[in-house]
Order: sequence, then structure tokens, then C-alpha cells
Amino acid sequence: MNGPVNGTLDGLVRAAVWYGARDVRVVDVAVRAPGTGEVTLAVAYCGICGSDLHEYADGPHAIPVTHPHPESGVTAPLVLGHEFCGTITEVGPEVRGLAPGDRVAVEPHYRCGTCPRCRNGEYNICRHFGFAGLMGHGGMAERATVPAYMLHRLPDTVPLEQAAVFEPAAVALHALRRSGLRAGETVAVVGLGPIGLLIVMLAVREGAGRVIVADLSPARLDLARRLGATDLVRVADRDALPGLMRRAAGGEGADVAFEVVGSEGTLRTCLEATRSGGRVVLAGLAGTVSIDAFALVNREQSIIATVGYRDVYPDLIRLVEEGVDLTAIVTSTIPLRDVVSDGFEALLGGGDQIKVLVRPGEGSART
Repeated sequence: MNGPVNGTLDGLVRAAVWYGARDVRVVDVAVRAPGTGEVTLAVAYCGICGSDLHEYADGPHAIPVTHPHPESGVTAPLVLGHEFCGTITEVGPEVRGLAPGDRVAVEPHYRCGTCPRCRNGEYNICRHFGFAGLMGHGGMAERATVPAYMLHRLPDTVPLEQAAVFEPAAVALHALRRSGLRAGETVAVVGLGPIGLLIVMLAVREGAGRVIVADLSPARLDLARRLGATDLVRVADRDALPGLMRRAAGGEGADVAFEVVGSEGTLRTCLEATRSGGRVVLAGLAGTVSIDAFALVNREQSIIATVGYRDVYPDLIRLVEEGVDLTAIVTSTIPLRDVVSDGFEALLGGGDQIKVLVRPGEGSART
């Protein structure tokens, strides 16, 4: 395994390593002792994200394979996992406010701190944009070494199980903030993966009037209902979907729609299901798409992109302290050794799994 230039090796740990498409192996890797400004933690949980699934199924997409990422210095093979939390075991020089034994959530955005966007506080669109676990070694391992700026110390009232879902919840909360959602507005959510479901949960919390959701899965629709969705739309006919969603919104259309699938068809659905003057937020990862720009102009709609998050982890800590249960979307917790069969393959198999958490310290003994 390669890694950043600085830092000495500090033993071997088990980790899920991406070598190529359909080639993720649980193997021994060397973990680095923390260098200046870095921290090592024992990972408690690491979620499997849709981005991880894309890399597993047909990557590389974001994983650097020829040129190292400028902040991590890493190319594949690479330890996956950017949705993680754990307990600090060691801190490097010049780390302040963190100590061994602290329980922490990891906000895995790399940031250079010097580019114009970083200086403006918009570190999620740093010129060296990237995530530990996609552009550098991540948390699907027994231990991980990361920059200290990524860590948020958890109060005793916030369980690590909740912190394990902070990363996708941060994506959802940042998307809601980008949308400019106002209390009483009607929200439409197309696609009920983990992000879509968390948008439902947090939109209700933020005071949305109606929350209309669309998905093909009865189980996901039912979970959305339990999270506060007011109107459920399950239809295989894509052409009929916008009309059904508009009717659920009283005929006018939603004030704001969230596209959380990542396809041209669902983007069009969101535009057609949204009122004149409304907003569509792109939270899914689509490629090249075509839209009816004439209709977009005539209806004076806005398309808003959202990527990652910034300045939301403290709010997520507060929400959990107030009783919000982010683990409502978790359907399975598995040991590291089963990450391929019960994680990646199970999620790609189209069953009832929604959010799978990996426990690197459970069942990872060497054989």
C-alpha cells in the first residue's frame, strides 16, 4: 500500500482495499503513525456509500489510479470508506483540542486551506476537492490516520452508531440548505436511497408542509412514510410520474424537488413536477443530460447543484442530542470480512438493503 510521503509505519491492520472494478479485498495494510496535524483512530463503524458502490461496480470514477491526489498523495490500491467514526488512539504533533480516548465523527473532505474557495469558507469546493476513502485512504479499516481538521469530538450523549450516519446526513442537510427551503413549502423527493430518505427526515424537521416521495420500492416508500412523508408515489410508468406528483402537490407542483437518483429521466421528472418559479436540487450523480431549456426559461425555474457539505456536523450533533434518530435508515451492520458479499453485492442486488454499516473491529481476525 502506498500513502502520503510523511509518517512512519505503525503496524498492520485489516482493511477493505479497492484494487479495481469488482476487486475489493480484505487484506493486511500498513497504518501510519500520525504525522504533524494528523490523528489515528480505531474505527467503530464505516458506512457503504453509493459512491463506493459505483467504484466497486465499474470504477474508477473518483479513485486516483495514475496521478496521486494533491492532498492525500495516494493512488490505488486504496482503502475505501468515507462514512466513518471511532475513537482516537494517537495524535500527532501540533494537534490541539483532541486526545486519545476521544470519540469522534470524521468529516472526510480534504481541503487545502489556501485556495480562494477555502479562504471564503467554502471548503467543500476546494480546488483540491476530494474525500478520504475515495481520493485517499479511508475508514473501512481497523484503524485510520486522517488530518485532525476532519474530526469532530462527540459529546457523551451522541452514540457512535449515530455518528456513523453523519456523512450522508451532512449531504442531505447541505442539499436542504442549498434549496433555500422555507417553512410550509411543498417538497418532492425522487429517489429514496439513504440520501433521499435523510432529506425526507430533515425536510420534515425543517418545517416542510408536504413531502411527496417517489420510488419503485414499497419498503423504501414505507420507511419514508414513517420518517414523515405525506404522499407516496409508486409508479413504474415514468411518463405518468410528474402528473401524479403535481396532483399530490395540489395541481400546481412542488416548491422544491430533490433529484437523488442521478439520471436524465429523473431530472426531467423533477422539473415537470415542480411549479413555475420553483427549484430543482441536483443531489444525484448524473452524467451528461439534456433538458428543455425553453420550458425552463418560460417557467422561470432554478436548477441548483449541491456537492458534499460544509459547516453542518455541529448541527448534526445538536440534532441527535435533541432526539433525531439518523440510524432509522440503517438496515444492516456487518463485520469487515463480509463487506463484499453482504455489503457491496447485497446493495447492488436490488433487495431491501438501504444503508449498510461495516464494523472493522468485528470479525476481522486474520485467517
